[in-house]
Amino acid sequence: MSPLDLAPLARLLADGQRKLLGLVGAPGSGKSTLAQALVEALPGRAQVVPMDGFHLAQAELQRLGRAERKGAPDTFDSAGFAVLLRRLRGQGPQEVVYAPEFRREIEEPIAGAIAVLPQTQLVITEGNYLLLDEGPWIEVGPLLDEVWYVEVDDALRLERLVQRHQQFGRSRAQALAWVAQTDEPNARRIAATRERAHRVIRIGG
Repeated sequence: MSPLDLAPLARLLADGQRKLLGLVGAPGSGKSTLAQALVEALPGRAQVVPMDGFHLAQAELQRLGRAERKGAPDTFDSAGFAVLLRRLRGQGPQEVVYAPEFRREIEEPIAGAIAVLPQTQLVITEGNYLLLDEGPWIEVGPLLDEVWYVEVDDALRLERLVQRHQQFGRSRAQALAWVAQTDEPNARRIAATRERAHRVIRIGG
C-alpha cells in the first residue's frame, strides 16, 4: 500500500462519523511525516493528536529515576492518553477538546496546545505504543477504529534517529549511544505489536 493511497481512508470515513486512526511504528519510521501527509490530503477534515504529548515532564522523569529511559512505555501518561481518546470518541457537537503537544526544542509536553474541533471527521494519533498490551496501554488499541503499522528500512530509520538527536543538541557519539541503549530496545517492543495492526505501510519500498 502506498503511503498516500487514500482508498482505505475513504472506506473508513464513508459513514460520515468521527473516526480515530492510529499510526504506530518504531522511532524514526516516518509516522509523523505520514500523519501530516494524510492531513494535507484531507484539508479541513483531519487533525493530528500525537501520543508524544503524553510524555511525562522531565522533572517527573528525574523524580522517578527514568530520565535516561525517556521514550520507554513507562515514561508516558498512558492512562491520560486513553482518557483523551475516549473524549475524542464521544466529543459533543459544541465541544472543543484540547490535547497536549510535545515540543522537541525544549523536550517537554505542553498542555492544551492542540484544539480538536467537533466537526473534524478524522483524528490521527501517531506514536510508538498504540498496540502495546500491558498496563493502561492495553486500553488504547480498542479506542481506535484502525491502526496502521508504519515501517521503513532499518538503516534509514537509524540514521534519521541519529540526525534527530544531533539536531536537538547531542553529539554524534551521544546520539549513537542513545539510539543503541534506548531507542532500539523500544523499537523491538514495538515490532512485537506489528501483527495486531490492521494494515502495514512500508515507506520507501
